[in-house]
Amino acid sequence: MTHARRWWMGALVAVLLLLAGGAWYAWRLLPNDEALAADIGERFQKATGIELRVGEASWSLRPTPVVVLENLATEQDKPITVRRVVLRPRLDALWRRSIAIEAVEVEGVVLHWASVRAFRGRWQGGEVSGMLAGAWTTADIPVERVRLRDITWINRRELALAYDADVRFDAGWRPREAEAWRPGVSPEARLRLTREGEADRWDVQIAAGGGTWNGQAALETSDKGRMRLSAQLDPHNVDVGDLVRAFGRNQAVEGRIEGRTDVRSEGDNVGELIRHFNTRTRFTIRPATLKGFDLSKVVGAPGSAKGGQTALDELTGTLETQNTGDGIQLRYAGLQARSGVLSASGSATVLNRRLNGDVAIDLVDGVVGLPLKLAGTLDDPQVSLTGGALAGAAVGTAVLPGVGTAIGARVGQQVEKMFGSEEEKKKKQQQPAAPRKAPAAPLLP
Repeated sequence: MTHARRWWMGALVAVLLLLAGGAWYAWRLLPNDEALAADIGERFQKATGIELRVGEASWSLRPTPVVVLENLATEQDKPITVRRVVLRPRLDALWRRSIAIEAVEVEGVVLHWASVRAFRGRWQGGEVSGMLAGAWTTADIPVERVRLRDITWINRRELALAYDADVRFDAGWRPREAEAWRPGVSPEARLRLTREGEADRWDVQIAAGGGTWNGQAALETSDKGRMRLSAQLDPHNVDVGDLVRAFGRNQAVEGRIEGRTDVRSEGDNVGELIRHFNTRTRFTIRPATLKGFDLSKVVGAPGSAKGGQTALDELTGTLETQNTGDGIQLRYAGLQARSGVLSASGSATVLNRRLNGDVAIDLVDGVVGLPLKLAGTLDDPQVSLTGGALAGAAVGTAVLPGVGTAIGARVGQQVEKMFGSEEEKKKKQQQPAAPRKAPAAPLLP
């Protein structure tokens, strides 16, 4: 046997011994399938206080390291369920007892809002770290890529919507690239984020309603770790009806929107950023159609306007959205609508699709006015005169039939605002009187 051949044989034996030693070390390092499933469930409950059932768990080191979890479910009234999770850790990191996962693939998740809300305040950073076994540490980029498919969110109205997403991370959980979309929706509803170099700034591209909602986003982090998110987006040629239908809803306004959106949020973690998320959009829809009532009929008889629609030359205003404990609240302010000789102005609030607002309808560019109260829901809006406006309308009809009705109604509304409605007066009378303050003690010489 030549010297070179002996060298190759020795090298081969060394490699085989190394592989055998690595396999033995991995066998000692990783538990069997049953122990792995039980350990994951135990650590999850310890970190969150909520039990987790893991149907099946398996792992393998060849041809590449992989951990597969199947049929997961939380112990809740409406459990969070996951059909399959695949984790692909880096082998070199395993030898160093470090968490460095090349990819996480998640399929078939059902998230009910009440079940997700139950985790609020339970899962803190220290508890998450406690789920790591023994001397395990995390790499600078613990997870490099996440792939989400068939992720279903069920909201307060039991409306179920499916989403897909792909994210690639930099250090500090900063998304390098991210994409999320509603599968099977046309026109597409898709969000893309691309990081600008190493700065905490992202280019935002949103395709929605056959148009775009593009702009820039930035994240600021204080020395104490508090985060502030901001973004400026410009909606362009977005069909409002197609946009809301992409998320399983019907809209009271049809038309294409142009404008400017400002996004703001602050929090100590991602969960707080989501909960404190609010937007402000200054918009123009030209032309626009109001669904659910006919403004041209409401001038003569408010009740007859129900069930129709109103074609407008233009609708402008400001929409603010704010996350609340009861859902997302929408506040419309400075609304201005024009249609021929008819114009209207007002404001409104929408929460869980319930409508509350005030509208003033004018003829001949404000010469004649009629104040109205908005109520009901977005699917079934209700339009009526307020109590003070009704009283004023009756006086106006007696004094000047026809046009006097609308003038009297506007006067009645103004009087009601000055002195308050009967209901408001009763509330004030029922409120206990504020305690009188004791006279101040005289100053000592």
